[in-house]
Order: sequence, then structure tokens, then C-alpha cells
Amino acid sequence: MSATPEKSRPSAFWPLAAVIVPAVGLFARIEIRGAENLPKQGAYVLAANHNSEFDPLIVAVAVWRLGRAPRFMAKESLFRVPVLGAALKATGMVPVPRASTSANQSMKAAEQIARDGRGVIVYAEGTLTRDPELWPMRGKTGAVRLALAGGLPLIPMAQWGVQQIMPRYGKLRFPRRAHVIVEFGPAMDLSSYVATPTQPSTLTAATDAMMNEITAMLSGIRGLPAPAERWNPSQHGQNETGRLES
Repeated sequence: MSATPEKSRPSAFWPLAAVIVPAVGLFARIEIRGAENLPKQGAYVLAANHNSEFDPLIVAVAVWRLGRAPRFMAKESLFRVPVLGAALKATGMVPVPRASTSANQSMKAAEQIARDGRGVIVYAEGTLTRDPELWPMRGKTGAVRLALAGGLPLIPMAQWGVQQIMPRYGKLRFPRRAHVIVEFGPAMDLSSYVATPTQPSTLTAATDAMMNEITAMLSGIRGLPAPAERWNPSQHGQNETGRLES
């Protein structure tokens, strides 16, 4: 596959990729499906499911293999950490206040993404799924907020197999080279939501639609029907952020 302008430009990603891509290859044989659905250039929001702490490396390598630089939303506080903050800035990660869900913050982040012509990866659930069977749980509105605020393509993504490498909140299993499937779906049609992009009901409806797309793709990958109802942590006495206590 020929390099796109974004990937062909010298950047801080190249020395990182030189180390991370072969290292991840020791743990995972990544099969990419729906590669044509990830925009070859321009800004986008990629909404992924999340069931292992190893996920970011898999998603990053998959996106890199398709010619795009993998950039994640990162807590604003991390940008103030010595060395780490410099690395986040050098690789174009997008800072976001952890506790903020305001339209203003979403608009600022979306404007930066659109201005730079870059993609950004957002975990649709906001944390590792609490579902015991690792199905996507109730989604957060962050990805939808960004897409609607900036008029950006919203790409749903499902991945499966990473839990064989590192179980949710578990330890890395080595040596183990697992077959991991990463599927990119077509950009969602958000036209029915653009008239009221900041209304809670709109954000909830659009987020539900996004989670339905991700869940449907994961169901296809796993070859199993998804649960009739999506897991809601609050109904099971679980915190929605932080480590899941057994």
C-alpha cells in the first residue's frame, strides 16, 4: 500500500513505530477488515470498543498500517507531566479535560482536529467494558460530540482477540501470538442529528446508534448474537471509570 501524505511526512511517530509495530507483531497477528472505510486523508473520529488495556497498541498499529497516524484523546493533566507531556504534544495527541463534557470543549477539540486534518481515536465506552462477556456496554457521548461539533466523519470500529493477549485488568500473556481482528465500519450518517447537536436527547440517540453499529460488527466478528440489552454499570453497582473491582 502506498503511503499517504500524512504518513509519508517525517514526524515523531516514525521512531515510535519502528519500535512498537514489530513489538506488537510478537503478540498479535492483526487482520484488518473494512480498510476502505478509514479516510485516507482529512479529519475523522474513530470510535472503538475497549476490552483490554492492550487495545491502544492494537488500534494504533492497525491505523498506522492503513497510512494514518494514530492519535488519541488524552487527559489534559497528562500534558503537564514532564517528558510524557512533551511526547504527547510531539505526536499530536488531543488534550481534553477529564471531567468536562461541555459543548465548548468539544468544539475546541473538534476545531483543532479539523484544522490539522488529522484523525482522532476515542474509546466509545470511555473505559474498559464492564460487560462480563466483553460486549460493548453503555456508550459515552464524547465521540459523537466531537463529530457533530466539527462536522467530522464518525467511523465505528470493532476489535476482538486482544483479550487473549492481555485479559481485562489482567496480566500480559507471553509468549502468545493471538489472531486479532480489527474492523472499520462505514462512516455513520449523522444528518438526523445535526440540527440539535448539543441537546442531551440528540447526543444520547446518536451515541446509541453508534454503539449499535459497533456491537453489530463485533457480533459478526465473534459469530455470536449480542445481548438484547447493553450492559449498564450503574444497574450493577459498578463505577463507570477506574479499575473494575471483582
